[in-house]
Amino acid sequence: MTQIPHAEQLGKARTAADLVAIIALLDTALNDAIACKQELQQAEDRAVFGEGDLAAVRAALDDCNVEIALIEKTIEAADKRRVGAPQNKAGADTRAPGDEVRIKAEALGERWQMVHWLIEQLRRQLFEADALKRDIASANSRFDAAGKADLKVNMTIIRRAATTGPRAAAPAGLGASALQADKQLLSLFSPGGALDPRPAVGAPVGGATRRFSVRGRSRG
Repeated sequence: MTQIPHAEQLGKARTAADLVAIIALLDTALNDAIACKQELQQAEDRAVFGEGDLAAVRAALDDCNVEIALIEKTIEAADKRRVGAPQNKAGADTRAPGDEVRIKAEALGERWQMVHWLIEQLRRQLFEADALKRDIASANSRFDAAGKADLKVNMTIIRRAATTGPRAAAPAGLGASALQADKQLLSLFSPGGALDPRPAVGAPVGGATRRFSVRGRSRG
């Protein structure tokens, strides 16, 4: 099987200058292959008239044609790389981190799409949960009116049981905006939050506490 000439150097090339040098080597290899083809064509002519092994010459000529085609394609590919390659090593050193950042940017876009999708799913679940909550509250009222309190459903117990479970730990170095969003999400289930309207820990019970003097008269 015909090997690509200077394949190792071509694989290591990073800059336009590297590729120019390799293309020059490939051009030399191409000229040598063309010269070999011309010699084989002459040998083929002689073999036709009995001077030499015609089958061997034609097999060698076929191999030569394959090599020429391969070198030409390699030169074309190397030249396309040269057009988009940085001019110097500094540019090449920048290209690799740049590619890495581009890949991370694509991943970031995918993550934001997932966050958006999850938030929309959360909103839909909240809408449906609210509708069920109102239905249950209405049924509880009817049970009270009918003297069937034992049939009532305690929604607080259901909510707390459903929202109890492990929580993901926030990673170290979490950005300020992400940290704020995380606190807002957790506050939904915290005591006093939108989804758990219990009094927060330490909150006054039954309004402000009144202070009395030793005589029992109110001071305010």
